[in-house]
Amino acid sequence: MPPARALHVIFCWHMHQPDYRDADGVYVLPWTYLHACKDYSDMIAHYEENPLARGVFNCVPILIEQLEDYTAQFQSGQFRDPLLIALAMENLKALPNEQRHFLLEQCFRLDPEHMLNPFPDYRRLYDIYQLMLEDVKEMSDYLSVQYLADLLVWYHLAWTGETVRRGSPFLRSLFAKGHGFSQEDRQQLVHFLGELIGGLIPRYRALAETGRIEISTTPYYHPIGPLLLDFHAAREAVTDAQLPDCLAYPGGAERARWHIDQAQQSYLQRFGMPTQGMWPAEGGVSAAFVEMLGNAGVRWTASGEGVLTHSLLLSDDDSGPRGRAEYLYRPYQLPGKGPVLFFRDDALSDAIGFDYKTWSGHDAVTDFIHKLESIWRQTEHEANPVVSVILDGENAWEYYPYNGYYFLSELYKSLANHPHIQMCTFSDFIHNHPNDVRVIPRLAAGSWVYGSFSTWIGDAAKNRAWDLLCTAKQDVDQHRGQFSGEQQAKIFEQLGRCEGSDWFWWFGDYNPSDSVRDFDHLYRLNLRKLYTLMQLPAPDTLNNPISHGGGAAEAGGSMRRSHTEGH
Repeated sequence: MPPARALHVIFCWHMHQPDYRDADGVYVLPWTYLHACKDYSDMIAHYEENPLARGVFNCVPILIEQLEDYTAQFQSGQFRDPLLIALAMENLKALPNEQRHFLLEQCFRLDPEHMLNPFPDYRRLYDIYQLMLEDVKEMSDYLSVQYLADLLVWYHLAWTGETVRRGSPFLRSLFAKGHGFSQEDRQQLVHFLGELIGGLIPRYRALAETGRIEISTTPYYHPIGPLLLDFHAAREAVTDAQLPDCLAYPGGAERARWHIDQAQQSYLQRFGMPTQGMWPAEGGVSAAFVEMLGNAGVRWTASGEGVLTHSLLLSDDDSGPRGRAEYLYRPYQLPGKGPVLFFRDDALSDAIGFDYKTWSGHDAVTDFIHKLESIWRQTEHEANPVVSVILDGENAWEYYPYNGYYFLSELYKSLANHPHIQMCTFSDFIHNHPNDVRVIPRLAAGSWVYGSFSTWIGDAAKNRAWDLLCTAKQDVDQHRGQFSGEQQAKIFEQLGRCEGSDWFWWFGDYNPSDSVRDFDHLYRLNLRKLYTLMQLPAPDTLNNPISHGGGAAEAGGSMRRSHTEGH
């Protein structure tokens, strides 16, 4: 029985990877299936092992599509990912030199503290690689086939989740063996990974069907919807933001609706029911975009705390709220109608995403619960206060010991058995407490990062990328009528890939150069494919990099702090 006055706690884990396939369907980057083996597996396992835990998983459609594609590759044995091609190869002697060089670079792309240094045999391979750095391409030709075999196996072992390792005698045998991995070891590992990835979506669906988790979605290719509708939305939070040369994204409303519609169709197909909620890409909202979500039948959406504070400052009430506890821990709705709006507690969310990785699991859980108990005491004026903890569900854990196993295990158990805390989902809360939704007079445009859109627009490189996309969209509009309906559908699909938020996220000199290089290259490849589908020559500007990076961003640049002060 729930407590008389509970603090409702909703975890929303955002699961997302952009489409990493090139024009030929070959995976340029392996992050989708590597995160599947480690993070998507671990995250659902913690809920499976804690029957009283409740939460939300936001699964972006393009992520699910890629997981299904990988499952089909494992079933057929015909791989389109260079890492898996090499892992499954019967005779590594046949591996071309170019592919050897690729493996040497790729197979050490991870957090060394938690994914390499704990394994002496893997670390030895790394030390050998360090000796070769003076001239990798020349020296790598001297590497034995056994070195490559061991490197491939260890990289994949490092990218397995802690719950996966604990549940698999086969994986434990490989860890114990340590080196000298045979072709049979590699084949068995390929089979194991195929079974693991193929079983993921059914596992999530099974818990959703029993009400233990809620699965939500995002507009299909993860675009920043408010910017598709209006570039000037960026100036609601940053009044002097520099905008692209193009005044507006051509036909942005039509494209935003396309992504929403495609996501809803994908969800219905995969999960057998309509979606109730939609996490907008990066929590990016504006009044116009939220209205569009409501017209599509979306019951709830969410954003960052900074958006809420900006929105309340825009209201006509000059007094305004005095403290976070007076306004943050309740849901809102714009006047009239539309989806219910939840706003994340930025400090709690960032604590999990960035701070607790250096703590012991027990100490982190104790601190987190202490913060929740403080909120419970501070919200005595609320009959049903609700705390939304929303963050990336995949990228934080490689910086935690044991992939966050001890932290997450104790966290769910402690919360599920706490006398004043009730874990729930967004849909559960709306259903059980419809009268607790407050009206918010105005909604400021912004995201969960800094409460603004500065991560995706305003920087010279980001604006350059938008102008390239605008030009491509103008060409689509000019030439679409000459193609059949089937060909138009392919063009719109490819356009959707180019509209994703990730390209704009990575552009900028504050990000690591290797990641910027990868995403810059793939973005321009996608634009070139769009022109190929239109049977038009690609602009020469697509031959030149948009950004070079060079920074050392926290968490490798894959996550951002909200810059909100903690409790």
